[in-house]
Amino acid sequence: MEEIFIESPNLNKDLDDFFVCAAKRALLVDEIIQKLESDFFETATLDQLKTLNSAMYDEVLEENYDSSYANPTYACNKLGKDLGQILCYVYEGLRKAAMDCFGGNLENALVRIELLIEVYSCFELEHEDVTQYVKDVIYSFERDYSEIFQDALAEARLNPEYDVFTSIVKESNLTTPNYLYRYGKYVGRNELIMSEYLNTLSDKEIKDIASTYVEGYKRGFVATGKDLSIKSVTEFMFNIGFERIVREAMRQLQAEGLRPVVGAFDIGTIFPNEQYAFDHKMDEALYLDKAYVKRKLESVKNAYDKRKELAAQMAGPAVLEVFGSKPFEPKNKEEALKLSEAQQKISSQFRTDYIRTVYEYIIGDERSFTIMALPVPDFGDDFEEFFKETVRINTLDTEVYGKIQQKIIDALDQAEYVHVTGRGKNKTDIKVSMHKLDDPAKETNFENCLADVNIPLGEVFTSPMLKKTNGVLNVSSVFLRDINFKDLTIVFEDGCVKEYSCSNFDDEEECKRLIKENILNNHETLPIGEFAIGTNTTAYSVSRKYNCIYKLPILIVEKMGPHFAVGDTCYSREEDLDTYNPDGKKIVARENEISALRKTEPQKAYFGCHTDITIPYEELGDIVAVTSEGNEIPIIEQGRFVLEGTEMLNEALDE
Repeated sequence: MEEIFIESPNLNKDLDDFFVCAAKRALLVDEIIQKLESDFFETATLDQLKTLNSAMYDEVLEENYDSSYANPTYACNKLGKDLGQILCYVYEGLRKAAMDCFGGNLENALVRIELLIEVYSCFELEHEDVTQYVKDVIYSFERDYSEIFQDALAEARLNPEYDVFTSIVKESNLTTPNYLYRYGKYVGRNELIMSEYLNTLSDKEIKDIASTYVEGYKRGFVATGKDLSIKSVTEFMFNIGFERIVREAMRQLQAEGLRPVVGAFDIGTIFPNEQYAFDHKMDEALYLDKAYVKRKLESVKNAYDKRKELAAQMAGPAVLEVFGSKPFEPKNKEEALKLSEAQQKISSQFRTDYIRTVYEYIIGDERSFTIMALPVPDFGDDFEEFFKETVRINTLDTEVYGKIQQKIIDALDQAEYVHVTGRGKNKTDIKVSMHKLDDPAKETNFENCLADVNIPLGEVFTSPMLKKTNGVLNVSSVFLRDINFKDLTIVFEDGCVKEYSCSNFDDEEECKRLIKENILNNHETLPIGEFAIGTNTTAYSVSRKYNCIYKLPILIVEKMGPHFAVGDTCYSREEDLDTYNPDGKKIVARENEISALRKTEPQKAYFGCHTDITIPYEELGDIVAVTSEGNEIPIIEQGRFVLEGTEMLNEALDE
């Protein structure tokens, strides 16, 4: 193939160079197919496996990225902005083709190579407006092949017979690192060291970690009154290197009658150049319009309709998150593709429609999930010690915390609104409106969260009323979607985002764009879907000891202070299920004024996103429950718990 693209009389030097580089990527895909069809991955030495992995990923590592056509800046500098953006997208598709091969989706890989050849022919035939012609070719490609792409995604997500990756977890020899390369994902120091470290733990230690994960999954069904016994499939999501834990979790859930399924997008890796993914997050700007979205949604519906029996058996995901990598501060490149305002609206509406379509088949009020997070070696020299601390945080005594959190709930249930303020430079000052309880003896606004769907334990949360929820939320630094937002400020009016800002960039508009794309998910505004008070002061104390709060995931950080989520409520699409706290009280604050539209205007009820923003204790002033008579019940004063019965939570803060 490389010879086809060399020294074409109709190409200039830079175009010729692009197609030669692209041909080499296509030839690598062919090499991968041949190796997968042979016994290469069973017989290869570790050095041979590393060489193949390097061939797949070295060019987009930070030290090489400046001279790769996968980098929009390089592509545009070489080829001009319009053509550079387009051909950068084509080049990135060839990188996806390699991953398709490892997932067994050869058809997907081959059509991406066919796209390269078709794009090349556009230049050979000397079209009058070759840039627009290539754009049209890409649009047709994405539209025409939407069905096979969505079909492959649904198959990998729903069908336990799709065992390409599941078999790696269940059958590989985990005592050597060779198995890590069978996923086709990037394998670096984190994956190698993590796999090696887990092999130093005893079978009991591995079993206990997996049990925390599995028991949380099972409790999620019990807490919401759902019947796990009618389900037969669990979707596993994890980072490579954690297979000993995942294998044991699979074994424990299989004992409950649940077969595992693992798709290509369920497998994570710690890639050392996050700017690469950030540069390509809006590549769909080349082809996104209403007609394409309509076609894509039809493809999604067809894919799930073909598998409706399998979808009905899906219990939900069991997610093992990781954290500890170097914080990522993105660069907004002029050359990277960006969605227009019209495309942003189309994209946000597609996300809502996509989730609604999927939930027609994976029934929301029958499914649950669990998420637990563990650190990776990038955490630092204290990694092994901190790993054990995290396991401790994840296994705190639910009975002790349950009683303390009930004290907080009893006070909050008396409130007409809750007033939250910051201290020092933190500008938070917000009043959060509560639902009215018709029968306080039997009803509650807050859920007592005790390590079921979200591990670790340590919060009480509610879906507040939007009307009369007004004020400012501010935090000096928070990591959301692996991005460090600096001095993030959001102004709410009647529970919805009115204004927002941060200080990540000198340009105010760039800051607003960063927030809109990554927190508002391209919506013009979002409501507050959750208000919570975190009680896991142990996690906070540990984070201070290791000076690592900036490395922790929101899953843990949200337990370390009050937090507000923008987007859907915690009970999204499950509002009509009856849920009870351990004290027997029914949780009635399960919707707000927007999600209440689900029965009359369902297209307006959900947003397909839920992003938690936490105020850490050191920036927190007071949290006060204010009754309808104006009486104040202090929960926290100047970052310390003052409500009677919660004093134990301050012990960790004093360490």
